[in-house]
Amino acid sequence: MQLQQHKTRRVLIAGALTAATVAGLAGCAGGGTGADGKTEITFSYLWGGAEAEALEQIIADFNESQDEIVVKGVSSPDQQKQLTSMSSSSGSFDISDNFGNNVGAWASKGVLAPLDGAIAAEGIDVDDFIPSAMDQMSYDGTTYALPIAIHSFQLLYNKTLLDEAGITPPTTMDELAAAAQKLTVVDSGKITQLGLGSANDSTTLTTLGFAFGGAWDGEDGPTPADAGNLEALDWYQENIVEPVGADALSTFVSGQGEYLSAQDPFFSGKVAMIIDGEWRAASAGKVAPELDWGVTAIPAASPDLENSTQVTASTLFIPANSKHKDEAAEFLAYLVSEEPMEKFSLALGNLPARVSLTGSDAYADLENFGVWAEAATSPNAQSLASAPYSAEYAADLKTAFDEVVRLTSTPEDAIATVESRMANYSQK
Repeated sequence: MQLQQHKTRRVLIAGALTAATVAGLAGCAGGGTGADGKTEITFSYLWGGAEAEALEQIIADFNESQDEIVVKGVSSPDQQKQLTSMSSSSGSFDISDNFGNNVGAWASKGVLAPLDGAIAAEGIDVDDFIPSAMDQMSYDGTTYALPIAIHSFQLLYNKTLLDEAGITPPTTMDELAAAAQKLTVVDSGKITQLGLGSANDSTTLTTLGFAFGGAWDGEDGPTPADAGNLEALDWYQENIVEPVGADALSTFVSGQGEYLSAQDPFFSGKVAMIIDGEWRAASAGKVAPELDWGVTAIPAASPDLENSTQVTASTLFIPANSKHKDEAAEFLAYLVSEEPMEKFSLALGNLPARVSLTGSDAYADLENFGVWAEAATSPNAQSLASAPYSAEYAADLKTAFDEVVRLTSTPEDAIATVESRMANYSQK
């Protein structure tokens, strides 16, 4: 992005965000005007380690690209501290990041600055962003965040274990069930190899719900008892849990190695298949370079559901109590432009949020990365709603899924409990 473009845009957006500031929350965020005349803004981000180092380089690139704004990056992974700052009259940062599922709840509380004016003034082409990710960026018809990276979920498989068992990657739910059971090895009542593992039961089961044609939210709120959701939970309980037993499965899970480490059960060959996200490609190259693995679409319950997946998003937003919203919007536009987004998502091994970048050669060294990218742009890619009730709903679904996996409840009874609690969900 060129200097002159920045200057022009600053004139255009001046006041666009200020006018939309939520009354009573305007305050004194971090930063100010320095002796060199530049306006300093604070970018507080949740990332740390190598990801933070990559982000600091992007901040340095921006600072060097123009002479009106200087961005100060601060790594602060404490989400509660982040929300506390945003809820005060005087905030400590001007731009930050979080996840798509929090947009609705935070927007309803008035702690996020609306972005539609700045998006128009900056000429940000939101039509180039992954549609299912953009679904989470708005609340009540107004955009409050933009995605910088997204995540989709696919079926990973250990080629060696499948070859030894004479199994080809499954393409239907019946084939997946048969493969999971054939690839599971039990010795004296103890699981020594699991056919289909789960990195996170909630994510796996909500994703399978989409693959069965289910929907977890509707226009009027949560829809946990959707027929496709219940079909997915029934399938999982009958084909993955019951054949080995809940106790044996729990014992296996409790003893598995650390997630994404060399001892991770998929990387160490103790789990033959797993549903997980695109960051596995970067991790595999680092901790399991000898593993012969592949990725394929999650089998769909019917042909019209082909390439179903769940999309989640890493987001950027401006707090309502930022004192430098115009400058923060200019930096936000830079972060979600093509080159910085590509650089950032590549450093994290995440999918870019722009459709135009999903086929970029920059990701060619990440093994199997294209399968996740293809799924993210599928018409059957969906995201969970981002609404004021999302956190409570997610917690209740997690409890229900735990009961399904532990065989202490049928899917129908577990979901009925969720439904009984929905009347008490937050509306803002």
